[in-house]
Amino acid sequence: MATVTKPRTRRPISRSVVTTTLVTALAGLGLTTPAIGATKPAGDSLRQQTNAIQRTGTVGVIARSTGPRGSRHATAGVADRRTGRAAHPGDTFRIASATKTFVATVVLQLVGEGRLSLDDTVEDLLPGVVSGNGNDGSRITVRQLLNHTSGLFNYTADFPVLTDAAAFRAGRFDTWTDAQLVALAMRHAPNSEPGTKWEYSNTNYTLAGMIIERTTGRSWQREVTRRIIRPLGLHDTYAPVTYPGMPRRHLRGYSAFGGGRTIDVTAFNPSGAGAAGGMISTTGDLSRFYSALMRGGLLEPAELAAMKTTVRAGELDDVWPGARYGLGLMQVDLTCGGSYYSHAGDIPGYMTRNGFSEDGRHVVVVEATGDGSAPDLGTMHVTNTLIDRQLCAGEPQ
Repeated sequence: MATVTKPRTRRPISRSVVTTTLVTALAGLGLTTPAIGATKPAGDSLRQQTNAIQRTGTVGVIARSTGPRGSRHATAGVADRRTGRAAHPGDTFRIASATKTFVATVVLQLVGEGRLSLDDTVEDLLPGVVSGNGNDGSRITVRQLLNHTSGLFNYTADFPVLTDAAAFRAGRFDTWTDAQLVALAMRHAPNSEPGTKWEYSNTNYTLAGMIIERTTGRSWQREVTRRIIRPLGLHDTYAPVTYPGMPRRHLRGYSAFGGGRTIDVTAFNPSGAGAAGGMISTTGDLSRFYSALMRGGLLEPAELAAMKTTVRAGELDDVWPGARYGLGLMQVDLTCGGSYYSHAGDIPGYMTRNGFSEDGRHVVVVEATGDGSAPDLGTMHVTNTLIDRQLCAGEPQ
């Protein structure tokens, strides 16, 4: 394990299977979440808290805490069980549903450019795509996609590749189109009427990715790269299309898919996750992204305000009490008062957690590999406590 303090470098910027109702809401690559355990980190330092996460059963952990006076990181466990290589602060990892914040940012940039409206309907933008079995795209707006109030069935609840070890082995290298993923959802009736209930659905962001392509003529991957990754200098952040490998030095992912033997799940064709969760990054790059976003470096004030306009997300209360959800962002209460923004991400083998202040001055990013203490949520609880303590302290501890 290692803890390092370094000065913050300022650069110019140009702009988620367990068997509970909660996990059903968060299932797939969105926010698949282990019920809260009683274990809490021993001690207040980032190193002690990171060690506590690793003791809950994870394989490797990386944590980074950034404040106005610099950043601090800590690591625990290994990046690769076969070689025994220790986790490193610069290791890349699959960020899963943290991808959604990138995608929502691009959609909101298009809104700011007058090329889209949050009140446009899915039918207006993607004629005939959301239809059948009671699904009606003419009643669902872009805003409802981004804040998960569309009522659409979550395609990953009918996607065994992400929930079953045998299915994963058989299909991990298959290529899926966005249209095929949406078609999985269209085999099911909606879960609720549009605009009436918050329900997490990865289908929403698959559609958002399709809307980006329909509007710009370029894939969501290219637009995220052109509009966010390159301008911010996120040199270790990738929006891959079908390549199943991981670039450079990386954390290997491990999962038992809820029971049985743990397998290495690192290699995976990201088209099965797509705009709902297909990206790769590092704690450092994510910290830069969240800071730039909250500081107004990626969105104009009106669009950033729209992103932070939240609805109640009661299905998350067992993990994040009082949670609210905006457009690609969660808002979570701090124990010391106030709140922070976040977007968790889970995909087999990888758990991404983060928290960042509204002004972008404080950012905490944590990555853990393996299944941790599922299904009792011990890993989740300890990780959330780390984020809360670091943000409440105001500076990296």
